Amino acid sequence: MKIHEYQAKELFRKYNIPVPEGRAASTPEEAKQIAESIPGPYVVKAQIHAGGRGKGGGIKPASNSSEAEAAAKQILGMNLITHQTGPEGKIVQKVLVETASDIAREIYLGAVIDRERSQVVIISSTEGGMEIETVAAKTPEKIHKTWIDPAVGLMPFQARSICFGLGLEGQAHKDGVTCIQNLYRMFVSEDLTLAEINPFVVTKDGKILALDAKVNLDNDAFFRHKGHSELRDFNEEDPLEVEASKHNLNYIKLSGSVGCMVNGAGLAMATMDLIKLSGSNPANFLDVGGTASSEAVENAFRILMMDKSVKCVLINIFGGIVRCDRVATGVVEAIRNIGNVEVPIVARLEGTNAKEGIEILQNSGLPFHTISGFREAAEKAVELAGGA
Repeated sequence: MKIHEYQAKELFRKYNIPVPEGRAASTPEEAKQIAESIPGPYVVKAQIHAGGRGKGGGIKPASNSSEAEAAAKQILGMNLITHQTGPEGKIVQKVLVETASDIAREIYLGAVIDRERSQVVIISSTEGGMEIETVAAKTPEKIHKTWIDPAVGLMPFQARSICFGLGLEGQAHKDGVTCIQNLYRMFVSEDLTLAEINPFVVTKDGKILALDAKVNLDNDAFFRHKGHSELRDFNEEDPLEVEASKHNLNYIKLSGSVGCMVNGAGLAMATMDLIKLSGSNPANFLDVGGTASSEAVENAFRILMMDKSVKCVLINIFGGIVRCDRVATGVVEAIRNIGNVEVPIVARLEGTNAKEGIEILQNSGLPFHTISGFREAAEKAVELAGGA
């Protein structure tokens, strides 16, 4: 789960990672009050779950509290479009007002899970302020990776090595070592999947600061951290994904036109691959689970129908634990309850009670396209969605 920059910086403060003074505001008046309570000059930053805010006009400098209020007035409520939001953009509902920093150097520091090695890897680069993907593509030699053995944790010599690689000297080197150790401690203690500081700056007076902060939390570890779930901002999430989470459905919105309803994550991935190979794109990832009830199937189909980009639905079910007749019953009930379902529906049922499930669909009086072959079903769905 992504959290906002101001929330990530509160987490940084908890682990003594230095950040500029500042707080979040929801109104221009509140932004002015915050500015009056911290040293100036200031920077006012839009709080959305996306990068590239500065280029989109979501970050503005202010020399005094009145200018901070004016900047907040400009940013709050704006539809901020960046390369990460997509063309639809994000509505800004909060801004972060903080003290501006006198920057001497910008560097990059981050931590992420390397799933191939089953280790946390700390990524560092002297090229701060740039997207790490751009650095990796253009100057990969400037990216340094340090893998941490989970049995012993981050060793002091590793933190020192990272700081030497970043060219930190004197007090900045000592503070950098402490900061890296605290970053790793936070990563493990809070069950993070990503922690990124870009830029991680050295100020002209030799101090180091996390000027930006990006943190992703592991949803599966919420039972260990009571406060984590409260950091969720539903306004930043796709409404369909929020609705799916209410029904414990694994749903991710994508940009294609073929809606997918599948049981099992592996089969769902294979289904999306076949749609791509057939010349189109999936509109979503949707796993109704291995033991999907008729109610879960009905909720899943209703969510698919809420997506206006769906031109055809492909139902691909393998009846292992779940029975195909149960899925078929849920789909038929969903269509009848929703009413006026105008998109074509391709259904492939195999496994437990597949014959009974197909009969339910065919005898429902609804226009299902029942197909037994996996590839044939995907190709038919692509054709009905408008072709390759």
